Amino acid sequence: MTQPLKDILVLDFSTLLPGPMATLMLSEAGAEVIKFERPGTGEDARLTAPKIDGESIGFAVLNHGKRSVAIDLKLKGAMNVLRPLLEKADVLVEQFRPGVMDRLGLGYEAVREINPGLIYCSITGYGQTGPKASTAGHDLNYVGDSGILSLSRGPDAQPTIPFGLVADIGGGTYPAVVNILLALIARQASGQGTHLDIAMSEGAFAFAYWAHAEAVIAGQNIESGHNRLTGGLARYRLYTAADGRQIAVGALEEKFWQSFCDVIGLPQELRDDWSDPNASVAEVTRRLGDQPSTHWESLLAAADCCCSVVKTPAEAAADPHFIARGVFARKLNISGREVPALPLPIAPEFRSAAGSAGRAAALGEENTRFGQNLRKTE
Repeated sequence: MTQPLKDILVLDFSTLLPGPMATLMLSEAGAEVIKFERPGTGEDARLTAPKIDGESIGFAVLNHGKRSVAIDLKLKGAMNVLRPLLEKADVLVEQFRPGVMDRLGLGYEAVREINPGLIYCSITGYGQTGPKASTAGHDLNYVGDSGILSLSRGPDAQPTIPFGLVADIGGGTYPAVVNILLALIARQASGQGTHLDIAMSEGAFAFAYWAHAEAVIAGQNIESGHNRLTGGLARYRLYTAADGRQIAVGALEEKFWQSFCDVIGLPQELRDDWSDPNASVAEVTRRLGDQPSTHWESLLAAADCCCSVVKTPAEAAADPHFIARGVFARKLNISGREVPALPLPIAPEFRSAAGSAGRAAALGEENTRFGQNLRKTE
């Protein structure tokens, strides 16, 4: 099948995670992505560890398959150099604070004069408008401001850091990709582009839809760790086995809960974990802690009760299920070494061959393609 974005040109002015992952998804669906970086060192992610022969693995994971142009956007003639690309581009992704692109002469209104059909996507923490629009932040701040960090923050003595970058990816990358695709469809009818204002803190709200229903609409108080989805019930918690490995018990439905209780032999009087949650939790903790995870793993799998041993990232990558589905079959080339690419939610039929090993372009590798050295623009 032809890749659906094979004729789409994307100009990527983003850095670090949200924007680069979004343009990576577009690239994997066939788009040509040109990444603009500052001369000398490139974007900061190129400097991050771990590395293979001096090449950042994290940078390569998010930027393989893209073209790299090194240009100082602050120099006077930069806009003239970029104009031919702006005229024919379909999508522009930027991740600066509000107003920065305007000062560079690359704001939406200026670019729209050159290309009315351009889809211009701005990704920020708090959006283009509002009291916090120019406030600095990272994922931890955005999930904190959206209220979802308070739902399972852990004990006061040792607060828990979220396991995933929910706001960066869930509130930034995914909304950006979805809305870019929607804008491209809308452009087919109108011929006009648009300015997409993606705020990572706002995108995080959807990850706790139940909290919105209970706290915002119903006005109920939600205490950290006391809700049924944050560890308040024995049937939906993490427990530690005798070998220190954790067991993820997600037996929310009654049939799964009863099957789990049968496996561990939980007494009938403690199976109603709504009536005395603390007593039920204490006994489940004791019973699971009596045996190593290897003892429980096969028993829980046979019971098919939504309970499993928590895997490390390396164990997950070696899981026969994910191997059978080809989740890690796509390859990435880093300094001549072939490694698994980051799994992305793009359907296989829309991507290039799974075994093809893409690589991250060297800084400024595409400069000569445009007929001049962009580092010396005047």
